[in-house]
Amino acid sequence: MATPDEEGTAFHHVPVLAAEVVRELVPALEAAPEGTLVDCTVGGGGHAEALLAAAPGASLIGLDRDPEALAAARRRLARFGDRVILVHRRFGDLAAVLAEVGAGDVRGILYDLGVSSPHLDQPARGFGFRSGGPLDMRMDPAQALTAADVVNGYSEAALASVLSRWGEERFARRIAAAIARRRTQRPFADTTDLAEVVKDAIPAATRRTGPHPARRTFQALRIEVNDELGELEATLPQAIEALRPGGRVAVISYHSLEDRLVKRTFADAAAGCRCPRDLPVCVCGARASLRVVTRKPLRPGAEEIEANPRASSAMLRVAERLELAEVS
Repeated sequence: MATPDEEGTAFHHVPVLAAEVVRELVPALEAAPEGTLVDCTVGGGGHAEALLAAAPGASLIGLDRDPEALAAARRRLARFGDRVILVHRRFGDLAAVLAEVGAGDVRGILYDLGVSSPHLDQPARGFGFRSGGPLDMRMDPAQALTAADVVNGYSEAALASVLSRWGEERFARRIAAAIARRRTQRPFADTTDLAEVVKDAIPAATRRTGPHPARRTFQALRIEVNDELGELEATLPQAIEALRPGGRVAVISYHSLEDRLVKRTFADAAAGCRCPRDLPVCVCGARASLRVVTRKPLRPGAEEIEANPRASSAMLRVAERLELAEVS
C-alpha cells in the first residue's frame, strides 16, 4: 500500500506486513549474504527499503509497470547506490528481466499484489469510484487497453463474464445489461457516472448494507484491463524456477482470486509425485520443488490495520525452494 508523500509525489510506500516480509525473506540469505532479492512490485520502494536495510550485503532488483512508482522508488532507494537495479517491466516478464540484468544468486522474491493507495486516491488514474475521473485503470499508462474500452466496447455477455469472473459479482448480468442500455445513449467516460449506473442496477435491499455497490465491478474492470491474474499465473512458475535452493518467494494478496491462485501454485509445486494413490511405486518422476512455509496466510495485526485500514485484507503466503532431489 502507498500514500502520497509530503512532497506531493504520487507514491510514498507504506509497506503492508513489512516486518513479516523481512522476517520470512531475509533468513533465506544466510547461505549467501550477498545474494539477490527481487521485488516484483517495487511500488514506492517501502518493502525494498526494509529488505535492503535488514540485509546489508544483498542487492535488489525492483520491477514495476508504473513509471510513477519507479520514480518514487528511485528516490527512496538512492542511498543504497548500486545495490539497486530498477526495471520498468511487468512481472510476467520476470525470467527475461533476470536474464537481461544477469541476476544469478536469487535468494528472495516478493510480490505485493493489487492496486496501491495512490492509484485509488488519484482521480486522474481512474481506479476509484468515489471521485470523478477518466475510466482508465491502467497501471502502465503506455498500455493501450483502458477501462473505457472494456465498458464501452465489450459485448453485454463478455462484460457480464468479466464482472462475474474477476469481481465475483452475483448481479453481473443485471449490471452488464444496465451498462449496455446506458451506453447506447452516450459512452461512459467518467468513474462516478459508471458507479451510479452500477449502484442503480443492484437491488435496493442489497445496496443498503456492506461496501460500495460498485466495488466488485471496479475490481473486475481493473483486473481485466491489467490482466492481473494472467500475469500472476505466468510469473509464479518463473519465480520458483529462478530461486536457488533455500531461497524463498513471498506473495501478499488482497482478495480471494489472487490468494487462491497463489495457494494452488504453491501446493502444486510442493506436491511431488502425482501418481494414483494405488500405485506401489512412483512412475511419474515428479518431485517437489517447494516447501510451503505458511500453511495459513499471515495477516496484519490490529495495530497495523488501525494505522492503515486498507491493509485489513492482506494475506501473506511464503514458500521455500527445495533441492530437486528432495522429496516433500
